[in-house]
Amino acid sequence: QVQLVESGGGLVQAGDSLRLSCAPSGRKFSSFSTYDIGWFRQAPGKEREFVAAINWNGDRTSYADSPRGRFTISRDNAKETVSLQMNNLKPEDTAVYFCAADPTKGWGTPRLATEYGSWGQGTQVTVSS
Repeated sequence: QVQLVESGGGLVQAGDSLRLSCAPSGRKFSSFSTYDIGWFRQAPGKEREFVAAINWNGDRTSYADSPRGRFTISRDNAKETVSLQMNNLKPEDTAVYFCAADPTKGWGTPRLATEYGSWGQGTQVTVSS
C-alpha cells in the first residue's frame, strides 16, 4: 500500500475555485503509475461519498453526478500527483476531501470506497454562501 497526503483545501466563497492535490507521502513511490486514484468527500453527519476517479494512465475518468461539469480530475505520473480542479464551488461541496489509491484492476475507475486500500488523512474544503 501507499501512504497518501492531500493538500489544497481551504475556505472559499461560493463560485470560487480550488485545486486539490494528492501525492504519496515520503519518498518516491515507483508504482504510483500503476494505481487507480479516487477522490471522496465526507460532510459532517453524512457518509463518505464518491467524487471522482481516474485510472492508472489517466485515459479514463468518472464523476459523481453532483460535481460533474464543475470538477476535473487529472494526473501526472511523472510527478506522482493527482489533482482535482474544483470550479464554481457551492456550499454543498463543503466536506473533508480524501484521496484513495489501489493497484489498478485494469477495467476502469472504481467508484466504491471499499475498492481502495490506501487513503490520505483528508483536506478540509469549506464553501461559504
